[in-house]
Amino acid sequence: QVQLVESGGGLVQPGGSLRLSCAAPRMILSEFWQYNKEWHRQAPGKPRELVAAITTGTSTNYADSVKGRFTISRDNSKKKVFLQMNNLEPEDTAVYYCAFQRPSEDYKHWGQGTQVTVSS
Repeated sequence: QVQLVESGGGLVQPGGSLRLSCAAPRMILSEFWQYNKEWHRQAPGKPRELVAAITTGTSTNYADSVKGRFTISRDNSKKKVFLQMNNLEPEDTAVYYCAFQRPSEDYKHWGQGTQVTVSS
């Protein structure tokens, strides 16, 4: 069972920044490399959407709504994935989830989510 633990959410004013972290505490390092890693978000009344992804290599992709503002990265030695969010907008308010998926599998492992609220 893959355990993913998100942290770093909170309340921030428009234009502010937050850095989300997703840890995989029970995963051994050789396993961590095997997964593509993603950040998704879900706002009230809306479907969950992909925000950013990083492959087992170095390829990244972003939703159009966050390009130029959000950056996904990972620290393999710490078995963590990050989402740096800058210039936040009220529309970014959502619960943010990290997800891991092996390229050979058709399902994702999900964290419990962390709330991000952008409001003045």
